[in-house]
Amino acid sequence: MKWIGRRESTNVEDRRGMSTGSIVTGGGILGVLIYLLFAFLGGNEIDPSQITQVSSGVPQQPMSAAEQRADDERASFVKVVLADTEDVWGKIFSSYGERYPAPTLVLYRGMVQSACGNASAASGPFYCPGDQKLYIDLSFYQEMQEKIQAPGDFAMAYVVAHEVGHHIQTLNGTAEKVMRLRSRMSEADGNRLSVMMELQADFLAGAWAHHAQRMKNILEPGDIEEALNAAHAIGDDRLQKKSTGMVVPDAFTHGTSAQRVYWFKKGLESGDLRQGNTFEGVDMR
Repeated sequence: MKWIGRRESTNVEDRRGMSTGSIVTGGGILGVLIYLLFAFLGGNEIDPSQITQVSSGVPQQPMSAAEQRADDERASFVKVVLADTEDVWGKIFSSYGERYPAPTLVLYRGMVQSACGNASAASGPFYCPGDQKLYIDLSFYQEMQEKIQAPGDFAMAYVVAHEVGHHIQTLNGTAEKVMRLRSRMSEADGNRLSVMMELQADFLAGAWAHHAQRMKNILEPGDIEEALNAAHAIGDDRLQKKSTGMVVPDAFTHGTSAQRVYWFKKGLESGDLRQGNTFEGVDMR
C-alpha cells in the first residue's frame, strides 16, 4: 500500500506507555477458541457482560530501540489508513448531506481500558460502540504474519477498515438493532446474526478500499491478495479447525473463510453500499 509521506489521522490516542494492570478474556467460545476468535478480528464489540477480568501479575517488558522504531512505523501506517477511512466515509456521508463523525483510534500495548471494559492484546483489534473508539495493540501486526499467515500491510489495512465498518454500523443504527434482536434469540440464532453483522463489516471494508483506490490510488501489486488472504485466514471454520480439529457452525460468530472473502470482494468490486445487505431475510425493524 502506498502510504509513506501521506496524511496521518489526528483522531488518535497513543496509550502505548500506559497499562491498566488487568487483562480480559472472552467467554463461551469453545475454550481455546476464546483467544483465536477474539484475537483474529475480535468481533464487532467487546460486551462487558461476556468478559472476565483477572489479575495479570506480569510486568510489561520494555522494547528495544529497534522494536520501538518498528512499532512507531506500524503506528504511522495505521494512522494513515485511518485518515483514508476518514476521507472516504466523509465524502460518502457528505453525498447524503450528512457529516461523518470519525472514530478515535486508541493505540495501546498489553492492556487497555475502554467503555466496553478492560481488554488485553489477546482480544485483538476491536471497536467499542460505548465510546466510538477503535482499539489496536500493534503487536497484532506480527500475530497476523506469524500465527495466521496473513502478512502484508494491506492485510492490516483491512483489519482497520473492518473495525471502522463497525463504527459505520453504530452510526446508522445497525449495531443497536442487532443487539436488540440478539437479546430475544437463542445463542445459536444470535450467533448467526453476529455473523451477518461481521460480514457486513467485511463488505464495508471492501467498499472503503474501492473508494480509497479511486480517490487516492493507494494500491500496489499484491495488496488485494493480501486482504483476501487475511479474510480467508480469519474465517470461523478455518480457526476452529486449526485449534480444535473440528468445525461447529452454531458457534460461528464471524463467518466462514469463503463468506468473508465473498463479502469483502463484493464491496471491493462494487463500492455500492446498496449491495451490502448481509441481513437478507431478517426483519431489522
